[in-house]
Amino acid sequence: MERIADWWDGFEMWVAGLPFIPQFLVVLVGMVPISFAIAYLIDRGLHAAGAALGRNETDSDRDTGNGVC
Repeated sequence: MERIADWWDGFEMWVAGLPFIPQFLVVLVGMVPISFAIAYLIDRGLHAAGAALGRNETDSDRDTGNGVC
């Protein structure tokens, strides 16, 4: 765990030492895909939990907005 923490500290210091535009691009390239992946996994997890609880919404409910809240 110490090696990972040391690597992360070094990476963090490298990013913090970059000028603004390269720093922004490094964060953007790293965080946007990770954020989309996390959002997708949360969406799929909630969908699976809803299905397990019997709270599936039909296509007609989704289109008309007449679903159970």
